[in-house]
Amino acid sequence: MAGHALMLDHVSIAVADMPRAARFYDAVMAALGVPCVWREERAIGFGLRSGPEDDTRSYLTIRQGSAPADPACHWCFRAPDRAAVRAFHAAGLAHGGTDDGAPGLRPQYHRAYYAAFLRDPDGNRVEAVCHRPEPAA
Repeated sequence: MAGHALMLDHVSIAVADMPRAARFYDAVMAALGVPCVWREERAIGFGLRSGPEDDTRSYLTIRQGSAPADPACHWCFRAPDRAAVRAFHAAGLAHGGTDDGAPGLRPQYHRAYYAAFLRDPDGNRVEAVCHRPEPAA
């Protein structure tokens, strides 16, 4: 099964209002520690693209287009820890997103699955997840 752990290389999310979406995605990606790496009038890029030296990276583009995606679709971003999941949720709410699932455990997936769900300002569903258990005190 080698090579399956990082199945997605890059993804694009369509938004109708780029300035409004930029405020939201700048905030939630910063909460997850993902840098904005380029910006144009109709698109923004986050993360780092894979290349011949390192093919373990993921990349997100926010593009002006038809939004929202079908309500059955969502995009999930990895969070380094549970605090980042909470920060993602708070940042999204503070920047035009709406709650679609508060931070918390989702044991139906596995015992340590800690996630939060938001709708971006255009209605796209996004999630942040941490798969690691809370560190022992």
